Amino acid sequence: MKPPTATRPDTRARSEAVRPPPVAADAGLLLLRLTVGLILAGHGAQKLFGLFGGRGLDMTAKGFESLGYRPGTFFAGLAGASEVLGGLGLALGLLTPLAAAALIGVMINAIAIGAPKGLWAETGGFEYPLTIAVVALTIAATGPGRYALDRPFRWGHGGWRSAAFALGAGGLGAALVLAL
Repeated sequence: MKPPTATRPDTRARSEAVRPPPVAADAGLLLLRLTVGLILAGHGAQKLFGLFGGRGLDMTAKGFESLGYRPGTFFAGLAGASEVLGGLGLALGLLTPLAAAALIGVMINAIAIGAPKGLWAETGGFEYPLTIAVVALTIAATGPGRYALDRPFRWGHGGWRSAAFALGAGGLGAALVLAL
């Protein structure tokens, strides 16, 4: 007679497949989303409204024009709005792939500006925007976690499609801005 375990399916593998993710991982994702999302939303509010010691739209527009983005007001407003809305979306876990795409698009443009100075330039290198873009893409790929407004929706679980959408839409948006 065979031992009972030899005829039983591997219940351990099956139970691991349906086990909900650890609470610590979801708390970590929440912390990451809140930190990065709210910092970027604040950064956008600096551009748009002069909050948190920012220069406001008029002065930011002049800075954008000096970088070759014309009309400066349009591109400064677009960058600021992308950071505010993308940052808030990321923080809340709301429309996460779209929020990630907005942030990736802005960060690709920032990388393009900093690229001639190099990765580690003391002023204007591109290590910061590269890090933000990778964080946004990672959150789109993994999903925003259990503590997110996207949780009930299929895009709220991450995956290759969400990551591809975030990278594709962000890259396309950045390419359009850079082409203009």
